[in-house]
Amino acid sequence: RWSGYAFPGGHVENGEAFAESVIREIYEETGLTIQNPQLVGIKNWPLDTGGRYIVFCYKTTEFTGNLQSSDEGEVSWVQKDQIPNLELAYDMLPLMEMMEAPDKSEFFYRHRTEDGWEKEIF
Repeated sequence: RWSGYAFPGGHVENGEAFAESVIREIYEETGLTIQNPQLVGIKNWPLDTGGRYIVFCYKTTEFTGNLQSSDEGEVSWVQKDQIPNLELAYDMLPLMEMMEAPDKSEFFYRHRTEDGWEKEIF
């Protein structure tokens, strides 16, 4: 359902720690077993019900296994400097900006506008 390259992701299962869910989801979607995922920020937006949807963003450089696609979609390695040239999911570049900036930790969709969402990075 994504309109281009996007990070693997998913949901936390009952009784599962956030870091455990990251390790499981990465394995299910890529075939890689990651170690030491580090929380690098959150992405969130208000729901029409008054609640809030929150996405925890992790990254790691430690993994084993061979990259393989799954029912979730096709996966591939790309050079980091080539990412802006790819067809990306709608918020990948600003999300990566937040994840890479040592002084940023939140990607916030404040509210909907006629042109989409008003976004801020804190």
